[in-house]
Amino acid sequence: MGIYTDINNSNLTRFMTILTMESLDIPQSSAFSIFIFGIITYCLILFIQFMLLATIVLKRDLHKPMYILLFNLSICDLMGATGFYPQLFGSILSLSREISYPACALQGILIHLYLCGSLLFLAVMSYDRYIAICKPLRYHNLMTQGTLVKLIFMVWSADFAIIGSVFSLTLSKEICRTNIVDTYCNNPSLMKLICEDTRVMNYYGLFTIALVQGPSILMVLFTYVKILITCRSTKQAKSISKAMQTCGTHLVVFLSFVFNTLLLLVSHRLESVSPHLRRAFGVSVIIFPPVLNPLIYGLNTREIRQTIFKFLQRQISFT
Repeated sequence: MGIYTDINNSNLTRFMTILTMESLDIPQSSAFSIFIFGIITYCLILFIQFMLLATIVLKRDLHKPMYILLFNLSICDLMGATGFYPQLFGSILSLSREISYPACALQGILIHLYLCGSLLFLAVMSYDRYIAICKPLRYHNLMTQGTLVKLIFMVWSADFAIIGSVFSLTLSKEICRTNIVDTYCNNPSLMKLICEDTRVMNYYGLFTIALVQGPSILMVLFTYVKILITCRSTKQAKSISKAMQTCGTHLVVFLSFVFNTLLLLVSHRLESVSPHLRRAFGVSVIIFPPVLNPLIYGLNTREIRQTIFKFLQRQISFT
C-alpha cells in the first residue's frame, strides 16, 4: 500500500511541476512586432489549410486518393502548428517561459505526431503518384477505395503507436530537472529532465528515427526516379518538363523536411552541436512546412487551384 502511495505521490508531483523553456532572446521593444508576425503566420496557416480541407471535402471531383492523402497531410500540419504557435503567443504575452509538465508533454506529442505523420503521408503520396504515372492502366485496380483506407489507417496507426511508445517511456520516468533546453517541448528535451540513465531510451529513439525516415526516404527516391524514367521513355517534351517540375519541387521540399527533422532529433543526442543551430532546425521544421505543403502539393494542383479561384471569384461577385 505504501509503495502505491509513493508512486501516486511521485506522479502527482511530476505532473504539477512547472518547467522553464529556453529563452526566446527577444528584445522587449521587438516583442509586439514578433507577436503580430506570429499571429499573421498562424492565421495564414489556418486559412490556407482549412480552405484546402474544405475544398477537398465539398468538391466531389476531388474525392480521389491523391487529394484524400493531401487532406490527411493537412491535418498533420495543423497539429504541428497548433502545438507550437498558441504556446509561443502565451510566452510572448506573459513574458514568461514557464509551462506545466502536462502542457509540455502535450505540445511534444502533437509536434512529434506532426513530424512522423507528415513523413509517412508524403511517402504514401509519392507511391500514389508512382502508380498513377508509371502504371496508369492499373491505377484504379491498385489504388482502390479499400486500399486507400488501409494505407491511411496504417499511417495513423504507425504514427500513434511509434510516438505513443516513445513518450510512454519518457513520461514514465522520474525527473530531477526543470529546464527545457529548447524553444518548445519535444521528446529529447523532456528526456534531459530525467534523473536515470537514458541510454536505452536514446537507442530506442534512434531506432524509431531510422524506422520512420529510412523507408520514407527510400520510397520517395525510388518512386520519383521511376516517374522520371517513365516520363523520359515517353519522349514527350511536355510530359518530361511537367514531371521534372512537379517531382523536382516535391523532392526538394521532402528532402529539406527530412534533413531538418533528422538534424533536429540527432542534434539533441550530440553535445557538440551548437544550441543555436539546434533551435534553428527546430523552429524551421515547424514554421515552413505547414505553409509550403498546401501551396506546393495543393494550390500547385490545377483542380484544386481552379476550384478555389472559382469560389473566391463567386464571393467577390456577391459582395
